[in-house]
Amino acid sequence: MKLLTFSIKGEKKVGLLTEKGVLDLPQAFKKVYKSNYAPDFFYSMKKLILMEKEAKKLIEEIEAKSLDLDLEGNIYLKKGEFKWEPPVLDSEKFLCVAVNYKQHGQESGLKPPSRPYFFPKFPTSLVGHEDNILKPKVSEKVDWEVELGVVIGKAGKYIKKDDADEHIFGYTIVNDITMRDWQFPPLGSLGLDWIGGKTMDLSTPVGPYIVTKDEIDNPNNLKLYLRVNGSIEQNGSTNDLIFNVEELIEWSSKGITLRPGDIISTGTPSGVGHSKNKYLKGGDEVEAEVEKIGILRNFVVEEL
Repeated sequence: MKLLTFSIKGEKKVGLLTEKGVLDLPQAFKKVYKSNYAPDFFYSMKKLILMEKEAKKLIEEIEAKSLDLDLEGNIYLKKGEFKWEPPVLDSEKFLCVAVNYKQHGQESGLKPPSRPYFFPKFPTSLVGHEDNILKPKVSEKVDWEVELGVVIGKAGKYIKKDDADEHIFGYTIVNDITMRDWQFPPLGSLGLDWIGGKTMDLSTPVGPYIVTKDEIDNPNNLKLYLRVNGSIEQNGSTNDLIFNVEELIEWSSKGITLRPGDIISTGTPSGVGHSKNKYLKGGDEVEAEVEKIGILRNFVVEEL
């Protein structure tokens, strides 16, 4: 399944991407079952993840009955009829990991770390597919980073890597936009500025949707691409990860409880702009692509 969060006139809902368009799940439920209401988990991806088995079964039934009834009108939405939102709007935790690809470490002049280094994203930094990346007026070195995102489906703490798969709901795409001139300030022994460098307002595209884990047999062997104005800047594969998906779940759950809807962004391959002294500017179109998931497209605008 490809599940997304979208909004129409400010109302946020969960949808299913189909060949006919985006199936508006609350509307479909109401029409199929001739009801005046729809379950609350069709208005919140996090709640849907909590109800994973029941919700997925109901979605399959609704999709089948919708096709049988050939329901039209406002039940199948086309491009331009809705706004893409980040797939999970209320993650308790959004964790990214620094320098987790061997080749990216080489281009950054860094040795592979002995354990993954995590940093957080604020909810205010997230934007959806086809939305704008805000280039902040305080930064002139705004960089791109295509990444595979892992969406947690089952809560856990001290999760063993061999058990990690049962805690995964699905996968999405993250563009970990970075303000390099904030990330690398002269802080000396204080280290890097992960907040200023990584989580300014409206700077982190996520989406377009979540692909449930049953559609991806091996997340550790997926191709990734990043294009700016059609030109390929990053071309990598998750088979170059230093710590793979299962190991990241193990490490991130040491002392911290992962909960449904949490997202772990797994790092970026080589080809970031900083290594080439190339940065994003207003008017740029950025496409982050991950094999078996899709393309996350965004547009850079200058903050006034």
